Amino acid sequence: MTSDWSLRVRNSRHCLTAFAAAVLFVLCSLLPTGFAPTAQALPSFARQTGQPCGACHTDFAGLTPFGRLFKIGGYTAGGGAYRTALFPSSSDSTDAQKKWVPPISMMAIIGFTNTQAPQAPPTAPYSANNNTVVSPVSFFWGGAITDHIGAFAQLTYNALPLGGFGNDPYQFTWTWDNTDVRFADSTSLGKMSITYGITANNNPTVQDPWNTTPAWAFPYAASTVAPTPGAGTLINGGLAAHAASVGAYAFINNVLYLEGSVYQTLSAKTQAALGTDPFGAPGTSTLSPYWRAAVEPHWGNHWFEIGTFGMISSIHPWSAGPSPLGTAPPLPAVTTATYPQTDKYTDIGLDSQYQYQGSNYWVTLRGSYIHEYQKLDATFPNGGSSNPSNELNEARAYASLAYGNNNRIVLTGQYFNIWGTPDPALYANFASGFSPNSAGWIGEIAYIPFINSQSPGWPWFNARVGLQYTAYTRFDGTSIGASSNNTLFLYLWLAM
Repeated sequence: MTSDWSLRVRNSRHCLTAFAAAVLFVLCSLLPTGFAPTAQALPSFARQTGQPCGACHTDFAGLTPFGRLFKIGGYTAGGGAYRTALFPSSSDSTDAQKKWVPPISMMAIIGFTNTQAPQAPPTAPYSANNNTVVSPVSFFWGGAITDHIGAFAQLTYNALPLGGFGNDPYQFTWTWDNTDVRFADSTSLGKMSITYGITANNNPTVQDPWNTTPAWAFPYAASTVAPTPGAGTLINGGLAAHAASVGAYAFINNVLYLEGSVYQTLSAKTQAALGTDPFGAPGTSTLSPYWRAAVEPHWGNHWFEIGTFGMISSIHPWSAGPSPLGTAPPLPAVTTATYPQTDKYTDIGLDSQYQYQGSNYWVTLRGSYIHEYQKLDATFPNGGSSNPSNELNEARAYASLAYGNNNRIVLTGQYFNIWGTPDPALYANFASGFSPNSAGWIGEIAYIPFINSQSPGWPWFNARVGLQYTAYTRFDGTSIGASSNNTLFLYLWLAM
């Protein structure tokens, strides 16, 4: 029987988990709520540091060099009007006398989606086109716990997805989301400074300080109800919220970054307890090593990064996914059994970024490439694939101009390309029936008021308005009808 990962590759909407939080709960009762990518631009960080959003973000959630240092430092830097840590351990009496405010934030994205052609009849309350949706409502802990321990932790509410819950009893409305808990400290060896730490997180690359890796890649906001390519590498969200990890990292002389981590999928029972559908992952993994190395020399207002990242995973695919095996209400019977054999996924990524800070603008250029080799020792003998091994590739090229020191206009363009080995069984439900290939362009114009000055509610409130268009030249293996999936997305992103 085909593994659930194969079903994900065939049918799923390939997106990262939610990055929004809600403002005005009444909107949730009036508008449908869906799934969206994540965000890390939080007003709680501004309250803790006393810095405007523009100190850490060229355009949230894209990070500046200061924002990367804040993340590498464990989300613990202070300097704001409030006490930094819940449990301060330093002798800074000035900070200790400040009032402590919990570093809690909320965000929400309200988006309007139009696709070039109406989509298949969806589940109510959605329409075949022109949907206005409140993306997942998220609550965050974002900031210091002690002087050396901090966290970015997200809890998300998701209402009914576009296609409904179907026969899967493991789909939930509340779920844990992107989470990164860190210990960080610094030392020196002679004249060489070293920031080092430990990270525990639930999504490969969510801990990374560059926006070139999958968890924080552009687009930062995306439609939750538009069609998206069905194929994607495992490291690009395949284990997000399904796994837990621990790892160590070091940033040497603010130039060389090194990290090693190990991921392990949680049991189906644990995932369900956390509100995560275990069938959203390809199966259960053994220990999966993850690595990251990057060099970022900088001179004047120029920063240049080049690096590599990757993960090796052995996956026991589900032997049967959600299915109506029982007839008695309220839920159908399902099995969480897996095949004894494993599929091995080897993901190797290369990335690069250049940033320049002008007097009132930022220029950012990025490129990334991921190659995945799939050795399908479980899926192939059980009929889920036509080939014993496959390859899958993802490439992205990005350019952005963020103009303005206060009211900021952001112009962004990105080219993306997904291609791999044809496989009639694995991609049987794709438009081509054979190929995972998709390619296209994304263009966006965004407006961020008060990014470097205090908004009327600063540091308790901020916003972003964006207009985004995605144009496909290929979609799920064919250029025929690819433009029918072209998507116009207008959104309002509120944070407080």
